[in-house]
Amino acid sequence: MFASRLFSRFSRNSLTLCRSVVNSPQEILVLSTYFHSFCGSTTKVFGYREHYSWGLCALHGARYQIHHDSRSMVEEQLDPFSLVADELSILANRLRTMVVAEVPKLASAAEYFFKMGVEGKRFRPTVLLLMASALNMPMPKPAPDGVIDTLPENLRAKQQCIAEITEMIHVASLLHDDVLDDAETRRGITSLNFAMGNKLAVLAGDFLLSRACVALASLKNTEVVSLLAKVVEHLVTGETMQMTTTSKERYSMEYYLQKTYYKTASLISNSCKAIALLAGQTTEVSMLAYEYGRNLGLAFQLIDDVLDFTGTSASLGKGSLSDIRHGIVTAPILFAIEEFPQLREVVDRGFDKPSDVDLALDYLGRSRGIQRARELAAKHANLAAAAVDSFPDSDDEDVLRSRRALVDLTHRVITRTK
Repeated sequence: MFASRLFSRFSRNSLTLCRSVVNSPQEILVLSTYFHSFCGSTTKVFGYREHYSWGLCALHGARYQIHHDSRSMVEEQLDPFSLVADELSILANRLRTMVVAEVPKLASAAEYFFKMGVEGKRFRPTVLLLMASALNMPMPKPAPDGVIDTLPENLRAKQQCIAEITEMIHVASLLHDDVLDDAETRRGITSLNFAMGNKLAVLAGDFLLSRACVALASLKNTEVVSLLAKVVEHLVTGETMQMTTTSKERYSMEYYLQKTYYKTASLISNSCKAIALLAGQTTEVSMLAYEYGRNLGLAFQLIDDVLDFTGTSASLGKGSLSDIRHGIVTAPILFAIEEFPQLREVVDRGFDKPSDVDLALDYLGRSRGIQRARELAAKHANLAAAAVDSFPDSDDEDVLRSRRALVDLTHRVITRTK
């Protein structure tokens, strides 16, 4: 019932948007076929190039202002990051003060990726601040004196704290991942493990996690604490899954997606849910926020795995082909193996020889592996947009603008090149 509600509301609005650019019966047939495929099995991937194109048509709804009272439809360009730019600047400054340590070496290591110019895209804090605005709806509750109570004054500060905690957990995971992967670069600069050594990089990651715990405790919300504590467990579980796969698990798409959820999507999904819980939203709305983050995170990682093959080291800020060189099997290779089973023998050899890497890339290039991974990412991006479309109705322009920005982010995630 939850899924059907998501799809029905999303399909209704998305079809309305797409009709404005549909000019022929053939195009209507393609659109109809797309949505039929979209509402099917959660594991089914689109099989035709046209389906992917119309999926993006649905996502282009982010560029429109939708009036639910049917008064008008006004096209409006959005820049999600600019909507929260001032808050992001405040968060960046606060994070730099939060990671200060007594020992100079540890201080230098902990602040390594929080320094001006190397903070990264701050994608996760942007999502969370937009989510906070998108759910900024007073939840009337009778107070003892009979007066209707609205949102607490310090709510936004607590939601900002979630954004800060999430970013610290994220950076800590990057520091630990770089040690495990023996990475040389990150965000276009030398990785911390190469600059200061593995031991200090691990300790810096641990220090960031401890700071995140302190900030989390200050919220005094046991449900939120439990959510984000589970995220840290998921990060460890996902990394362990990647390191200890059996032959059967290695070639399982289900296993790959579960690992991807633990390593990437759990943090953003549970943080989105925490934002909703702090706002006093219902269980249903909190789960919609969670579903947005989960599907956005999966789409993000799927595109990341595509870019590992199609991007350059300069554009990515880290080494390209890093997954395949470490013997990590991702969605593009899994899809390619379905078309060329002989690729599995190449993968099993471990890519120690450059010739095997070239051979695997040749098979991948002749397959639809890259395209199908993009299509799966588009499917999850659509599901994220559908979750936002199912949020409770609101006439507040700031709320509606933030919701459009959240949907726009789903489009940006699947069309990014770095």
